[in-house]
Amino acid sequence: MGSWENRHMIVRDRGDDWQVVMQTDHADLSGGFARAWGDPGTRHASVTLAARRHDDGWAVWERSPMVDRETGKPVNFLDVGVPAHLAFYRACIAAVTEQDAYAGLLISMHGAGIYRRRYGLDESLGLSRAPDVQSEVDAFVDEQEGSFPARAAAVGVSADERRRDYELLQVYDRLSLYFCMRDVEAGEPGEVQGLELEALGPWRVRIEPYPLAETPARLALVRRILPKRDDWTDDAFRDAFFAAAPETTEIVVEA
Repeated sequence: MGSWENRHMIVRDRGDDWQVVMQTDHADLSGGFARAWGDPGTRHASVTLAARRHDDGWAVWERSPMVDRETGKPVNFLDVGVPAHLAFYRACIAAVTEQDAYAGLLISMHGAGIYRRRYGLDESLGLSRAPDVQSEVDAFVDEQEGSFPARAAAVGVSADERRRDYELLQVYDRLSLYFCMRDVEAGEPGEVQGLELEALGPWRVRIEPYPLAETPARLALVRRILPKRDDWTDDAFRDAFFAAAPETTEIVVEA
Protein backbone atom coordinates (compact mmCIF):
# COMPACT_ATOMS: atom_id res chain seq x y z
CA MET A 1 0.00 0.00 0.00
CA GLY A 2 2.68 2.50 -0.92
CA SER A 3 5.35 4.00 1.32
CA TRP A 4 5.12 3.69 5.10
CA GLU A 5 7.24 6.57 6.33
CA ASN A 6 8.59 7.99 9.59
CA ARG A 7 9.49 6.29 12.79
CA HIS A 8 6.43 7.50 14.58
CA MET A 9 4.13 8.94 11.94
CA ILE A 10 2.87 8.08 8.48
CA VAL A 11 4.50 10.18 5.77
CA ARG A 12 3.67 10.17 2.05
CA ASP A 13 6.10 11.45 -0.56
CA ARG A 14 4.30 14.18 -2.54
CA GLY A 15 7.27 15.09 -4.75
CA ASP A 16 8.37 18.43 -3.32
CA ASP A 17 7.10 17.83 0.19
CA TRP A 18 5.87 15.27 2.71
CA GLN A 19 2.31 14.64 3.87
CA VAL A 20 2.60 13.73 7.54
CA VAL A 21 -0.19 12.03 9.49
CA MET A 22 0.20 11.28 13.18
CA GLN A 23 -0.67 7.72 14.17
CA THR A 24 -3.35 8.98 16.53
CA ASP A 25 -4.95 11.02 13.72
CA HIS A 26 -4.85 7.92 11.49
CA ALA A 27 -6.61 6.03 14.29
CA ASP A 28 -9.28 8.74 14.52
CA LEU A 29 -10.03 8.13 10.84
CA SER A 30 -10.16 4.38 11.52
CA GLY A 31 -12.74 5.11 14.18
CA GLY A 32 -14.65 7.25 11.70
CA PHE A 33 -14.95 4.30 9.32
CA ALA A 34 -16.11 2.11 12.21
CA ARG A 35 -18.84 4.59 13.15
CA ALA A 36 -19.98 4.81 9.52
CA TRP A 37 -20.08 1.04 8.95
CA GLY A 38 -23.29 -0.44 7.57
CA ASP A 39 -23.22 -3.88 9.23
CA PRO A 40 -21.84 -3.17 12.69
CA GLY A 41 -22.50 -6.38 14.59
CA THR A 42 -23.54 -6.85 18.21
CA ARG A 43 -20.41 -5.44 19.89
CA HIS A 44 -19.87 -2.49 17.62
CA ALA A 45 -19.17 0.02 20.39
CA SER A 46 -16.18 -2.06 21.52
CA VAL A 47 -14.91 -2.52 17.97
CA THR A 48 -15.23 1.22 17.30
CA LEU A 49 -13.32 2.00 20.49
CA ALA A 50 -10.58 -0.43 19.44
CA ALA A 51 -10.38 1.22 16.01
CA ARG A 52 -10.10 4.68 17.55
CA ARG A 53 -7.54 3.74 20.21
CA HIS A 54 -5.49 0.93 18.62
CA ASP A 55 -2.48 3.21 18.04
CA ASP A 56 -2.60 5.15 21.33
CA GLY A 57 0.81 3.76 22.25
CA TRP A 58 2.46 5.73 19.46
CA ALA A 59 1.48 9.04 21.09
CA VAL A 60 4.60 9.10 23.27
CA TRP A 61 6.89 8.55 20.30
CA GLU A 62 5.17 11.14 18.15
CA ARG A 63 6.46 13.83 20.48
CA SER A 64 9.92 13.30 18.99
CA PRO A 65 9.91 12.52 15.25
CA MET A 66 13.21 11.63 13.59
CA VAL A 67 14.84 11.90 10.17
CA ASP A 68 17.56 9.92 8.43
CA ARG A 69 20.82 11.73 9.20
CA GLU A 70 22.24 11.15 5.72
CA THR A 71 19.24 12.04 3.56
CA GLY A 72 16.99 14.13 5.77
CA LYS A 73 14.16 11.73 4.96
CA PRO A 74 11.68 10.86 7.72
CA VAL A 75 12.55 7.40 9.03
CA ASN A 76 10.27 4.53 8.02
CA PHE A 77 8.00 3.68 10.97
CA LEU A 78 8.36 -0.02 10.22
CA ASP A 79 11.96 0.51 11.31
CA VAL A 80 10.92 1.45 14.83
CA GLY A 81 12.95 -0.14 17.61
CA VAL A 82 11.02 -3.33 18.36
CA PRO A 83 11.54 -3.43 22.17
CA ALA A 84 10.04 0.06 22.38
CA HIS A 85 7.18 -0.97 20.11
CA LEU A 86 6.40 -3.98 22.29
CA ALA A 87 6.49 -1.84 25.43
CA PHE A 88 4.11 0.82 24.22
CA TYR A 89 1.74 -1.76 22.72
CA ARG A 90 1.58 -3.52 26.08
CA ALA A 91 0.77 -0.17 27.70
CA CYS A 92 -1.94 0.56 25.12
CA ILE A 93 -3.53 -2.88 25.58
CA ALA A 94 -3.59 -2.46 29.35
CA ALA A 95 -5.04 1.06 29.21
CA VAL A 96 -7.82 0.19 26.77
CA THR A 97 -8.65 -3.04 28.62
CA GLU A 98 -9.40 -0.97 31.74
CA GLN A 99 -11.99 0.97 29.73
CA ASP A 100 -13.43 -1.92 27.69
CA ALA A 101 -12.25 -5.50 28.08
CA TYR A 102 -13.35 -6.58 24.61
CA ALA A 103 -11.72 -3.59 22.91
CA GLY A 104 -8.56 -4.48 24.82
CA LEU A 105 -8.74 -8.05 23.52
CA LEU A 106 -9.07 -6.80 19.94
CA ILE A 107 -6.07 -4.50 20.34
CA SER A 108 -4.14 -7.40 21.86
CA MET A 109 -4.97 -9.39 18.72
CA HIS A 110 -3.97 -6.43 16.57
CA GLY A 111 -0.65 -6.03 18.37
CA ALA A 112 0.21 -9.72 18.03
CA GLY A 113 -1.05 -9.69 14.45
CA ILE A 114 1.54 -7.07 13.50
CA TYR A 115 4.12 -9.86 13.94
CA ARG A 116 1.88 -12.47 12.28
CA ARG A 117 1.11 -10.69 8.98
CA ARG A 118 -2.31 -9.74 10.34
CA TYR A 119 -3.03 -13.47 10.62
CA GLY A 120 -3.02 -13.88 6.86
CA LEU A 121 -4.78 -10.62 5.97
CA ASP A 122 -1.66 -8.66 4.96
CA GLU A 123 1.43 -10.59 3.94
CA SER A 124 3.39 -7.37 3.41
CA LEU A 125 3.16 -6.22 7.03
CA GLY A 126 6.25 -6.56 9.19
CA LEU A 127 8.77 -4.59 11.24
CA SER A 128 12.22 -4.68 9.67
CA ARG A 129 14.05 -5.04 12.97
CA ALA A 130 11.90 -7.84 14.36
CA PRO A 131 14.39 -10.64 13.41
CA ASP A 132 17.08 -8.89 15.48
CA VAL A 133 15.08 -9.45 18.67
CA GLN A 134 13.06 -12.49 17.63
CA SER A 135 13.01 -13.96 21.13
CA GLU A 136 11.38 -10.79 22.49
CA VAL A 137 8.87 -10.77 19.64
CA ASP A 138 8.01 -14.42 20.22
CA ALA A 139 7.56 -13.80 23.93
CA PHE A 140 5.19 -10.88 23.24
CA VAL A 141 3.14 -12.83 20.71
CA ASP A 142 2.98 -15.90 22.96
CA GLU A 143 1.93 -13.70 25.88
CA GLN A 144 -0.86 -12.03 23.90
CA GLU A 145 -2.09 -15.17 22.13
CA GLY A 146 -2.02 -17.13 25.37
CA SER A 147 -4.39 -14.58 26.89
CA PHE A 148 -6.98 -14.69 24.08
CA PRO A 149 -9.10 -17.63 25.35
CA ALA A 150 -9.43 -16.29 28.90
CA ARG A 151 -10.10 -12.74 27.69
CA ALA A 152 -12.75 -14.02 25.27
CA ALA A 153 -14.40 -16.18 27.92
CA ALA A 154 -14.50 -13.26 30.34
CA VAL A 155 -16.55 -11.16 27.89
CA GLY A 156 -18.54 -14.08 26.47
CA VAL A 157 -17.41 -14.09 22.84
CA SER A 158 -16.70 -17.10 20.66
CA ALA A 159 -13.58 -17.63 18.56
CA ASP A 160 -15.62 -16.93 15.43
CA GLU A 161 -17.01 -13.68 16.85
CA ARG A 162 -13.65 -12.30 17.84
CA ARG A 163 -12.13 -13.30 14.49
CA ARG A 164 -14.94 -11.45 12.68
CA ASP A 165 -14.41 -8.35 14.80
CA TYR A 166 -10.63 -8.59 14.44
CA GLU A 167 -11.08 -8.62 10.67
CA LEU A 168 -13.37 -5.58 10.90
CA LEU A 169 -10.71 -3.76 12.92
CA GLN A 170 -8.18 -4.53 10.18
CA VAL A 171 -10.57 -3.19 7.53
CA TYR A 172 -11.03 0.08 9.43
CA ASP A 173 -7.28 0.36 9.99
CA ARG A 174 -6.38 -0.33 6.36
CA LEU A 175 -9.09 1.92 4.91
CA SER A 176 -7.62 4.75 6.95
CA LEU A 177 -4.10 3.84 5.81
CA TYR A 178 -5.25 4.02 2.18
CA PHE A 179 -6.03 7.71 2.64
CA CYS A 180 -2.83 8.29 4.63
CA MET A 181 -0.49 6.50 2.22
CA ARG A 182 -1.94 6.49 -1.29
CA ASP A 183 -2.01 9.48 -3.65
CA VAL A 184 -5.78 9.84 -3.52
CA GLU A 185 -5.46 13.40 -4.86
CA ALA A 186 -4.01 11.99 -8.10
CA GLY A 187 -6.53 9.16 -8.38
CA GLU A 188 -4.50 6.22 -7.08
CA PRO A 189 -6.79 3.19 -6.52
CA GLY A 190 -6.58 0.63 -3.74
CA GLU A 191 -7.86 -2.71 -2.43
CA VAL A 192 -8.65 -3.60 1.17
CA GLN A 193 -9.78 -7.12 2.09
CA GLY A 194 -12.06 -7.55 -0.91
CA LEU A 195 -13.12 -3.90 -1.14
CA GLU A 196 -12.12 -2.09 -4.33
CA LEU A 197 -11.37 1.63 -3.93
CA GLU A 198 -11.62 3.87 -6.99
CA ALA A 199 -10.52 7.49 -6.65
CA LEU A 200 -13.06 9.72 -8.41
CA GLY A 201 -11.25 12.97 -7.69
CA PRO A 202 -9.20 14.62 -4.95
CA TRP A 203 -10.28 12.95 -1.69
CA ARG A 204 -13.40 11.46 -3.29
CA VAL A 205 -13.53 7.66 -3.52
CA ARG A 206 -15.99 4.97 -4.60
CA ILE A 207 -15.93 1.64 -2.71
CA GLU A 208 -17.26 -1.59 -4.24
CA PRO A 209 -19.03 -3.43 -2.68
CA TYR A 210 -20.17 -0.47 -0.63
CA PRO A 211 -19.89 -1.16 3.13
CA LEU A 212 -21.04 2.06 4.81
CA ALA A 213 -24.50 2.93 6.11
CA GLU A 214 -24.92 6.13 4.09
CA THR A 215 -23.77 7.40 0.72
CA PRO A 216 -22.04 9.69 0.38
CA ALA A 217 -20.25 9.38 3.69
CA ARG A 218 -18.06 12.25 4.85
CA LEU A 219 -15.01 11.69 7.02
CA ALA A 220 -11.98 13.75 7.99
CA LEU A 221 -8.21 13.26 7.90
CA VAL A 222 -5.89 15.53 9.88
CA ARG A 223 -2.50 15.96 8.21
CA ARG A 224 0.49 18.29 8.02
CA ILE A 225 2.55 19.27 4.97
CA LEU A 226 6.32 19.61 5.42
CA PRO A 227 8.84 20.66 2.76
CA LYS A 228 11.59 18.30 1.66
CA ARG A 229 15.12 19.21 2.70
CA ASP A 230 18.32 17.18 2.45
CA ASP A 231 19.75 19.00 5.48
CA TRP A 232 16.98 18.25 7.96
CA THR A 233 18.23 17.52 11.45
CA ASP A 234 16.02 15.89 14.05
CA ASP A 235 15.66 19.15 15.96
CA ALA A 236 14.94 21.23 12.86
CA PHE A 237 12.37 18.73 11.61
CA ARG A 238 10.66 18.60 15.01
CA ASP A 239 10.49 22.38 15.20
CA ALA A 240 9.02 22.59 11.69
CA PHE A 241 6.58 19.77 12.32
CA PHE A 242 5.15 21.19 15.52
CA ALA A 243 5.02 24.68 13.99
CA ALA A 244 3.09 23.44 10.94
CA ALA A 245 -0.64 24.04 11.20
CA PRO A 246 -2.63 20.79 10.93
CA GLU A 247 -5.02 20.63 7.98
CA THR A 248 -8.38 18.89 8.24
CA THR A 249 -9.13 17.32 4.86
CA GLU A 250 -12.66 16.19 4.08
CA ILE A 251 -12.94 12.72 2.57
CA VAL A 252 -16.05 11.79 0.58
CA VAL A 253 -16.84 8.09 0.11
CA GLU A 254 -19.71 6.91 -2.08
CA ALA A 255 -21.26 3.82 -3.58
